[in-house]
Amino acid sequence: MWKQPFTKLRWTIIAASMSLSVLSIPWAVDAVNAFADDKAHKQKNVNVQLLGINDFHGQLDTYDKKLNAGGAEYLAAYLKKREAANPKNTLMVHAGDEVGASSPVSALLEDEPTIEFLNHTGFDVGTVGNHEFDEGVGEMLRLINGGSNPKTVDKYGKFEGANFPYVAANVIDKKTNKPLLPPYVIKKVGGVPIGFIGIALSDTPSVVMPGGTDGVRFTDETKAINKYAGKLKAKGIKSIVVLAHNPATSNEDGSKASGELVDIAKGADDEVDVLFGGHNHALTNTTVDHKLLVESYSYGTAFSDVHLVINPVTKDIFKKKAEIVITHRDKIKPDAKTKKMVDNYTADVAPILSQKIGKASSPISKQQNANGESPLGNMIADAMRAQTHTEFAFMNPGGIRADIDAGEILWKEIFTAQPFGNDLVKMELTGDQVKQLLNQQWADPEKTNILQISGLNVKYVDSRREGDRIVEATLPDGTAIVPSKTYTATVNSFMASGGDGFTALKDGKNKMVDIPDLDALINYIKSKGEVYPAIEGRITKLSK
Repeated sequence: MWKQPFTKLRWTIIAASMSLSVLSIPWAVDAVNAFADDKAHKQKNVNVQLLGINDFHGQLDTYDKKLNAGGAEYLAAYLKKREAANPKNTLMVHAGDEVGASSPVSALLEDEPTIEFLNHTGFDVGTVGNHEFDEGVGEMLRLINGGSNPKTVDKYGKFEGANFPYVAANVIDKKTNKPLLPPYVIKKVGGVPIGFIGIALSDTPSVVMPGGTDGVRFTDETKAINKYAGKLKAKGIKSIVVLAHNPATSNEDGSKASGELVDIAKGADDEVDVLFGGHNHALTNTTVDHKLLVESYSYGTAFSDVHLVINPVTKDIFKKKAEIVITHRDKIKPDAKTKKMVDNYTADVAPILSQKIGKASSPISKQQNANGESPLGNMIADAMRAQTHTEFAFMNPGGIRADIDAGEILWKEIFTAQPFGNDLVKMELTGDQVKQLLNQQWADPEKTNILQISGLNVKYVDSRREGDRIVEATLPDGTAIVPSKTYTATVNSFMASGGDGFTALKDGKNKMVDIPDLDALINYIKSKGEVYPAIEGRITKLSK
């Protein structure tokens, strides 16, 4: 054991006098560490703060009424307050899906307001989620790099784009066979370089419209991380953060961590220190394989506050912890500049948003019960079937984004609940194809997608083997669906193309495109005047 740390002179003498690699000898490694620790004491450790969000989805003017949390002006206020505690060494980051399925204040203006919000709040680096591809690669690049959109250019001019870098190591341009965006960026904080690697969800092609990912391919997340972690290490970077749009979840105390991000962390290079996650709108604050994993719900209702302590000599992170902060609206004063920006955009689209469509006798929830049925899902499926006059309708639950409040139903609420603008598609399916479709509700190993249905009743056992979980599918009068008989059905264009793993629909016959799903829902509510959707027992989960 060394009684005193090595001085720089002693270390130079030893290094010069030995022909073999000193760093391969255990006692020499200890000497290096002792020297680094001694020098670090003389130089203060670097305390870095990373403030991160995920899955904001353009929710500039909405908030969670149960939590009383969210809203762009409140999120900005929290982030700026936390940044003020460590202004020189704080970076703001995001893990994708900042746009797409957006509030109409953002969506009607081609999501330019959301990028402007990120710019003005002070974000430093971000990555792309699956929803950044909703309008195709070209539009995604326009929002990032700037450019004109015919729907906004006359009023707002050429859009400036994001004023911070987007990184994505595993989105490959098919023409060049190189990353579409920079795979990583290096940020110097307190004199210490930190590498940020961006990772998109590799399943993106299966969860967006087919044209959304034309011209690009997605590679394995872990392999991409390790490839560019190696390049960062070759540059002498010892502090590495991954911004990944991959799901995870954990208890608040970090226990019971699971999800794709957990598996990625286990296979990621040991020099990776922190992974931000997203996609499933959950809480994660845990440690896996000595790596810190965080995710902070969605829609601006929370953010991740990550604290890192870096040795200024070794340039390595040796302490890390995180807090998931809920953006309670009653605990902070909203940011005035952000509020003014959102108010201005809201005023521009107010004539559309404020249109009265109908009335709801009680709140209409998108929340699925234990069987998988929801009141809003029932109403949307009924509206689809009423529009096209088919026997059945199927709606993917991921396309239903928000509840509808009791009382006057405004256009804004309907758009917020169903924001994707998919067309309805009428088709013919055999009874056997209907059963195949229903069994594909378990196609995604990470989550079950119980379809919202109209025109039939379904019973299932989710513990049965794959492809045989549907016990019964009947018409409302109890008549069983006949495997060989042909039925008419309506789905949205995303599902019709096989989205969310519902590939049985790709084989439907005599397909006919109808009006957008939003218009169908508006027509349905207008025709009723007042709506009373409820749980009706259309879907039943059996124990065996």
